Amino acid sequence: MNASRALNAYKNVGVHSSIEDASPHHLIAMLFDGALDRIASAKGAMERGDTGVQGVLLGKAITIIDNMRASLDHQQGGELSDKLADLYDYMERRLLEAGTKTDPEILDEVSGLLHEVKSGWDQIPEDLRR
Repeated sequence: MNASRALNAYKNVGVHSSIEDASPHHLIAMLFDGALDRIASAKGAMERGDTGVQGVLLGKAITIIDNMRASLDHQQGGELSDKLADLYDYMERRLLEAGTKTDPEILDEVSGLLHEVKSGWDQIPEDLRR
């Protein structure tokens, strides 16, 4: 096994272990981090003119945000979950637009929105996290 494969295998074990041990609250925090990471990497690809990598990374970010939207509990979340669903939908559309227009400012906008929502998520008191 070469070093690259060994490193990837190690990373996969670490990720799977983190997911299996994570609370639902922590899983959502990981999704925020994953989306933010993909957007930052897409911005780097955009700045380098690497449209292929940019497209793949934006697609992954959109998928993550779409999964966050799909995981909202509209029965318990009420109006807040409806507003978050609308915001996530907006973010997805903006990421598509950023890719077609090659506009890094749109990526900054979406990152800012995700940071805002993640900040609120991170401030949920420990006793309310499930």
